[in-house]
Amino acid sequence: MKRAILGAVAALALSTAALAEDIKMAVTTSFHNSGLSDILLPAIKQDLGLEVQLLVVGTGQAIRLGEAGDVDAILVHSRKAEDKFLAGGYGTHRREIMYNDFVFIGPKSDEAAIATATAATDALQKIAGAKAPFVSRGDDSGTHKKELSLWSTAGLDAAAFDGWYNAVGAGMGAALNTASGMNAYIMSDRASWLNFGNKGDLALLYSGDPVLFNQYAYLPVNPAKHPHVKTELAAKLEGWLVSDKAKALINAYTINGETLFVFNAKP
Repeated sequence: MKRAILGAVAALALSTAALAEDIKMAVTTSFHNSGLSDILLPAIKQDLGLEVQLLVVGTGQAIRLGEAGDVDAILVHSRKAEDKFLAGGYGTHRREIMYNDFVFIGPKSDEAAIATATAATDALQKIAGAKAPFVSRGDDSGTHKKELSLWSTAGLDAAAFDGWYNAVGAGMGAALNTASGMNAYIMSDRASWLNFGNKGDLALLYSGDPVLFNQYAYLPVNPAKHPHVKTELAAKLEGWLVSDKAKALINAYTINGETLFVFNAKP
């Protein structure tokens, strides 16, 4: 009887230890909507025995989760917000992992003629000039922050726009669905667009401006702020994310022959 009890206790301890090998990471909706998480997470679990629990939100919300200590690490794409996160002592460091770019999507008829734009700001000025329907994520995500900065650089204030500008307060997939339903213009990251299944009459109309570069970075939450965070597991995950295995999987992930992300982590 005693032996059976000890065996049960040992089994429970092993089970608890196995359950403890998980980590919470807040990630952008674009990382998830692209389908890349479905490629990386099973490989992480197989290689590390680590279960990564994703909280899929916009960059702004991901950073707030990190500041509150509700996650162990964040994977986001807004450099100014990331620098502020680090300056506030909420993260230990910033590690670049991969990049893609932002693109402008719109109706194939292209009433604003953004396909002839000479720059990203020119594309936005054309949309505003035509008062063509435009969908903004409006959710404080990295994509939303970038969009607002581009309007500002173009000499325009999104807060002053009227009914043609639609801020939906949603993730990339939901925002693309709205744009498809409205036959409207939208700025998206390339990966989410390529993996989006409900394109309707929309097409990729403008890309290529260097200002549309979109870097993703990994930031572990600082245990000095939140002693409960799983610093060792966050470091373990980071080591995998910058490994040759991650590089191969990220660079090989394509849709219809198009690359969605490019690995650029430094050793």
